[in-house]
Amino acid sequence: MELKNLKSFQVAADYMNLTKAAEHLGYTQPTITLQIQLLEKEIGHKLFHRIGKQTFLTPAGNLLKQYTDKLMLVVQEMEEGLKQLDLPHGSLVIAAPEFYCSHYLSFIISDFLKAYPQINLRLVSCNSHDTIKMISSRTADIGIIAGACDSKEIEAILLKKEDLLLTAASNLTPENDLSFIFKNFPFISYQHSCNFTELVNSCLSNMTYSPSSIIELGSEETIKQAVINKMGIALVSEDLMKSEINTGAVTVLERFPNQVETSVIYLKSRAHEPAIKSFSDLLQGVWDIQS
Repeated sequence: MELKNLKSFQVAADYMNLTKAAEHLGYTQPTITLQIQLLEKEIGHKLFHRIGKQTFLTPAGNLLKQYTDKLMLVVQEMEEGLKQLDLPHGSLVIAAPEFYCSHYLSFIISDFLKAYPQINLRLVSCNSHDTIKMISSRTADIGIIAGACDSKEIEAILLKKEDLLLTAASNLTPENDLSFIFKNFPFISYQHSCNFTELVNSCLSNMTYSPSSIIELGSEETIKQAVINKMGIALVSEDLMKSEINTGAVTVLERFPNQVETSVIYLKSRAHEPAIKSFSDLLQGVWDIQS
C-alpha cells in the first residue's frame, strides 16, 4: 500500500467529502477518487457507502481508518525526528586559548545558546597547540587558534589577521630606551608548544635581538599580565593589548608587518555536522564585531 493513497483515504474519511479532501491535500477530486479505488482493489473491500447524500465508512473502511491513523502518527514522528537531525543538537566541545575564551567566546556562546538551547556546550581553555591536538583526537569538536595549522585533516577558516607588536609597560623606563630595555629585562615568551613560535622568532631575528633571558608562560592572558606588571617585554597580537595601549598602560616598542592569523578549526570529515557548522558560521559572522 502506498502512503499517499492511505493519506488520501484518511483525509477523505475525516471529511466524509471527497471535494474537501482534495482541497485539503491539494489534489483534484478525480485523483482522490482514483487513489481510493486503488486501495479498494488492493484490499478487496469497499471503503465507503453512499446512501442518498450521506457517506459512511464500511466495516473495512472503519478498520483501515483505525490502522491508518496509527500509521500516520508514526510517520509524523519519523519525519519530525529526521528534521531534528538537521538542527544543531547534542553536545559541543569548544577549545580555545584563554584570551579568546574570556574576550570573545563568552559573548558569542551566549547568543549561540539562545538560538540553539538544545545544545549542551563545554568550553575548554588551552593554548593553540593543544587546541589542534584536541580537534585531531576528537576530544574537542571545534576550536579557535592563533597561528597556522598544518594538518591536512583539519579545516582552518580565517577569522582575522593582526599585527604583531613588541610591547612593554609604559613606565618600564623613563625614556623607553630599547637598548636598555633589551639588556635589562627578560623576553616573555610562549611555551615552545606555541603555535606561532616561528613567527615570533622571525620578528626577533629582524630586530637582530637575541634575548639574554627568557620567561616562558602558558597563555596569552598570563603574558599580558606579566608585561603590565613589568616582568619584561613581549611580542603579542594587537588585540591582546588593544585596551592597555589605548589607556597608555602599555607602550608599543615595535610594530611588525608579520601578521598572526586567528582561525576557527574543525575536522574536515565533520564539516557537515549541524552544531559545528552553525557555530562556525556564527563565529565568521560576528568575530570582527566582538573585537
